[in-house]
Amino acid sequence: MYTPINQWAEDDRPREKLLLKGKVALSDSELLAILIGSGSRNESAVQLCQRILKSVDNNLNQLGKLSVTQLMQFKGIGEAKALSIVAALELGRRRRAVESTQLKQITSSKAVFEIMQPIIGELPHEEFWVLYLNNSNKIVHKTQVSKGGLTGTVVDTRLVLKTAIEYHAVAAILCHNHPSGKLQASEPDKLITQKLKSAGATVDVQILDHVIITEHGYLSFQDEGIF
Repeated sequence: MYTPINQWAEDDRPREKLLLKGKVALSDSELLAILIGSGSRNESAVQLCQRILKSVDNNLNQLGKLSVTQLMQFKGIGEAKALSIVAALELGRRRRAVESTQLKQITSSKAVFEIMQPIIGELPHEEFWVLYLNNSNKIVHKTQVSKGGLTGTVVDTRLVLKTAIEYHAVAAILCHNHPSGKLQASEPDKLITQKLKSAGATVDVQILDHVIITEHGYLSFQDEGIF
């Protein structure tokens, strides 16, 4: 039997529970219920959010990939509620991205993965980024240099080097994502790496690595001896 949230015990209601016990005491569905505010005539906001989460195997990363239109397919979720969910999850992703850049010095390919995975690891399209480093291997700048579809991107070599000079970088690390999840370097990946290595050498900017990022892992050209 469906019981409206306002008839629950006070410390079981998501908003009251947050105030009384703190945010860590709430489940994912309860936090989402606070975002959408209400459910429908037949189910509470918490029950509705449990249903949504169940559809993505209770995986918040997968939930973050759903579009407004996809969320609106759930009965009880209109445009306003869908927008609230999408906006909140995007803020969470951006927070992770900001936190990851606080790793000041690049000491390994894993450090590159930790910085870039929140930014490009879960995207449905391919993006190519460059991390620019000083002589202590600290990041002085990072930027997206191209954005493409599922099949690849086009990288402007001159732009990559121009940016390096502007930020007085002495080295750079190339990064791009594989939306397919495959951790394998393609021939175009290898060609652009060699092209940028050769071009960088002419202006004393060393290309240290090229790291392919997926949602759950990475491949380093340097670690694999592809360089």
